[in-house]
Amino acid sequence: MDRRDSLKSMFLGSLGTGLMLSGCTTDIAPPDPQIAKAADNYFGRTPEELKLIEELNEDQFFNTHEMETLETLCALILPANENYGSATDAGVPAFIEFIVKDMPYYQTPIRGGLMWLDHTANTKFNAEFKETPEGNQKIILDSIAYPNRDKPGWEQPLEIQFFTTMRNLTMTGYYTSKMGLEDLGYKGNQPNIWDGVPEEVLQKHGVSYDPEWIKKCINQDERGVIAEWDEDGNLLT
Repeated sequence: MDRRDSLKSMFLGSLGTGLMLSGCTTDIAPPDPQIAKAADNYFGRTPEELKLIEELNEDQFFNTHEMETLETLCALILPANENYGSATDAGVPAFIEFIVKDMPYYQTPIRGGLMWLDHTANTKFNAEFKETPEGNQKIILDSIAYPNRDKPGWEQPLEIQFFTTMRNLTMTGYYTSKMGLEDLGYKGNQPNIWDGVPEEVLQKHGVSYDPEWIKKCINQDERGVIAEWDEDGNLLT
């Protein structure tokens, strides 16, 4: 199993407990369920949510250097393969930029973690993290990618908490993007053909369909026709 398949399995396993937006720490405020998530032009948004999304999109938290570092990091966490692009190709850095404004308690840990990456890369390899050769970047990330399973998240070193948060955000951002959904093979709700309750089941219960009703409701040649009803609730077409 390659890196992408392993991460995909981790993500799918997490769906039973919700999205992986919560990091390792437990001393941060829980997210407000009313705050709009990272999305533009989504159906079902209230005017207040749309206004908030617009306001958040107008602001910029990460500077250019930090965004470039995020692009490098996200592509390392979930790289491209022969069929799909990396997390960066899917727009995950922009997703994280939105999330840290939507959920400000992520701002300090992530900005601090990006600073840690640069400091470590400069100390070990005399270069900023994004300018460090990929092999050396992976050496740095391998040192913070494996939490101690015997300790709760909040007792992990801050750099490990940072990477865990980044991995979770990257996976969430990728597998809720158009590219990520295609990668998962998720097709959403699909129309199908229903021709009524099977005849043997109807006979078992001693009931049957009204021929006129069945002709109107279960005619697959007219499945695209919108039903009309009279004032008394009778089906017309």
